[in-house]
Amino acid sequence: MATQQEYPPFSLDKPRFDQSTFSGRLKHFLNVIDPRTLLTTQSQLEAAIKLLDDYKAGTVPPGVSDAQLWEALKIKQSIIHPDTGKKIFMPFRMSGFVPFGSPIVVGLLLPNQSFGQMIFWQWLNQSHNACVNYANRNASKETPMSRFFMGYFGAVTSAVSIAIGLSVLVKRAKNFSPATKMLIQKFVPFPAVATASTCNVLLMRNYELSEGIEVFDKNKQTVGTSRIAAKQALFETAVTRAVLPAPVLILVPIVLSVLNKLSEIQQLHGHSFQLPS
Repeated sequence: MATQQEYPPFSLDKPRFDQSTFSGRLKHFLNVIDPRTLLTTQSQLEAAIKLLDDYKAGTVPPGVSDAQLWEALKIKQSIIHPDTGKKIFMPFRMSGFVPFGSPIVVGLLLPNQSFGQMIFWQWLNQSHNACVNYANRNASKETPMSRFFMGYFGAVTSAVSIAIGLSVLVKRAKNFSPATKMLIQKFVPFPAVATASTCNVLLMRNYELSEGIEVFDKNKQTVGTSRIAAKQALFETAVTRAVLPAPVLILVPIVLSVLNKLSEIQQLHGHSFQLPS
């Protein structure tokens, strides 16, 4: 049975999880990217929307629980864009970012890639990121498509340039052994992706630095616009975008290298004790 803590009294104006705590924000994020919502059928979506409409009209059927209302809101928010009211294409939903993005990450980490393969995976990764950003954009104030394309081409260009440039430098380095070169090569995707993501943010949202962004008081009332707030928001977003790929693009190569080394040690150990036939 769902507890009061799991499903507090339903409200359209307040989040389900306490956003003043780290655990609450983490639960909210995990709820947003829950891939199970990708399996939602059209009839389930329509039922969720109807239930929320009934709640707004004060005509919720008897017996409907807070848990059902929260789940209905989760389904609607994961599929329907809040500003346009249209369905978001499945691969570009936040809930689809991990399932559809994971194969791309695997491609980025493939060993011994040619320049062509490297360009393809970096392009595909940035194209997917750009489409996710656009599909989940704030559409209350429409951004010109020219700005979107500027961010996209900037991200693709920076990602491909850094990946190719670092790969060339590593291959031409004379002071590294082949094993060291191979190890360094595994980490090339991270600076390429991190830099591209940062460039994407700076190019897509640089207008905020000149125009400012809206600031609100504790009652969520607009009190004006601020370029200082825009600068801080842009900086924090850029840093976040640069750091987010680290767990996958840095930790995974490290783990794989350790496992590979252990495998080599076990093979040597087994060989040293192998009896002659």
